[in-house]
Amino acid sequence: MKKIKVLIADDHAIVREGLKLLLDSDPDIEVVGEAEDGKIAIKKVKDLNPDMVIMDVSMPILNGMESTRLLKKEFPKINIIILSMYPDEEYIRSAIEVGANGYVLKKSASKEIFTAIHEINKGRTFFSPIVSPSVLDGYRKLAESHGKKKGKRKQVLTVREREVLQLVAEGHSTPEISKLLFIEERTVANHRQHIMNKLDIHDVAGLTRYAINRGIIKDY
Repeated sequence: MKKIKVLIADDHAIVREGLKLLLDSDPDIEVVGEAEDGKIAIKKVKDLNPDMVIMDVSMPILNGMESTRLLKKEFPKINIIILSMYPDEEYIRSAIEVGANGYVLKKSASKEIFTAIHEINKGRTFFSPIVSPSVLDGYRKLAESHGKKKGKRKQVLTVREREVLQLVAEGHSTPEISKLLFIEERTVANHRQHIMNKLDIHDVAGLTRYAINRGIIKDY
């Protein structure tokens, strides 16, 4: 039987090591690689061609949600499990929107990760039972409000703007962001201005608070 090839993406080495030890106990699973941030995760997927990625939500350079969005765009068939500390409806809905196949809470990962991997490998989805009511409630509210909302539509950040927002919130300067994203400094400055205008937040401290509240960066 063909093994399920898994890539682990988490910025904490101890978490990666723990997950690898755990997954190595299943003869049907093979951990083929590890990544400490979203950019490296994307590169490793291209290099190693795993069947599945276990993706931490909050990672430096590029967080798990944005990494998932980009991977699903380039590799639609890859399966991705979001690994998160947050049971909040907003995170779960974000995971669904970016195309994640599953959502597992870190505190219950040791019990649920095997079920998640095998269920998703069979073409199903898996969400930690504790978050399932939140998913259903969120979509119920969405259905009820569909077509009823009035006024100006909320401005949504593009993928590139979210990347820039994360790097700004992590304390990177415009030249540093330019080098990390391989874009001109003028383009970075334009993205920053667009982000501030869309969010109506006009200082770095405010952008950082927003990024922390949305789980884009970690609050250490």
